[in-house]
Amino acid sequence: MPAHVLALVLTAALLHAVWNLAAKKWGGGPHFVLTCAIGVVVVWLPAVLWIGVAEVPGWTLLHWSFLAASAVVHLLYFNCLVAGYRNSDLTVVYPVARGSGPLLTALAAVLLLDERLGLYGALGLAGVVSGILLITMGPRLIGRGLPHDPVAARRRLHGIYWGAATGALIAGYTVLDGYAVKMLAMSPLLLDYFGNVLRVVMQLPVTLRQTHSFWPEVRSSWRGILAVAVLGPAAYVLVLLAVKEAPLSRVAPAREVSMLFAALLGGQLLGEKEKGWRVAGAALIGAGVVALAV
Repeated sequence: MPAHVLALVLTAALLHAVWNLAAKKWGGGPHFVLTCAIGVVVVWLPAVLWIGVAEVPGWTLLHWSFLAASAVVHLLYFNCLVAGYRNSDLTVVYPVARGSGPLLTALAAVLLLDERLGLYGALGLAGVVSGILLITMGPRLIGRGLPHDPVAARRRLHGIYWGAATGALIAGYTVLDGYAVKMLAMSPLLLDYFGNVLRVVMQLPVTLRQTHSFWPEVRSSWRGILAVAVLGPAAYVLVLLAVKEAPLSRVAPAREVSMLFAALLGGQLLGEKEKGWRVAGAALIGAGVVALAV
């Protein structure tokens, strides 16, 4: 991977971890999902007008079909992610979400397509599973730590469940968007932007059923909305630009360094417990994902 592409991926990983930190700290329910999409539409409109006038008129039904499919998967992904952050810690949900996509893909290939993992693949699977175990159990793996806390245990399990669901959706939109950018030559910014426009339309009915809580939630989470609206598209556009110049199989694992950023930020800035164990687990998951790609 060329050095400038690696720089794009690492910058994207840091931005991704930061906006997830903001979503965890200030995020909420369906109103947060809607207002983040609206924020993207407003903030990025000038850039879209600048580059979209020439490209969008040339899009065919195939382009719009991929855009619609991507918008649906992204909407499900963001709702799952926010639900995970409501019910568990960033240092649980984020690494599991980023690591479970490659894990599920590899398992499906072995069980359904009769593929062989080889040594690196087997080590990769072991790394991801071990990392998730470290994050879930922490010092209890070696018989240490605080006495059993049912509430904390339930929060960790919720983090695993929501993180795994989010990871499966990440795998889905990564393939869709990678194809759209590489094979259909769609602009990464336009793909993400118009996907947000569609997500506003799709999320609006949910919000209209709970209008009484709309403004209170917006007032309490405006910092998170702004961070997601600015940093979310920036991070993803950088990844898609990298995909245009390097194989998806190399870019996708490299961006998982964001797990380390998120684990460190979550432990340091949010005061989440068992920081050392969760950082170690995130590192294992990241190494496992890289091994799976190899």
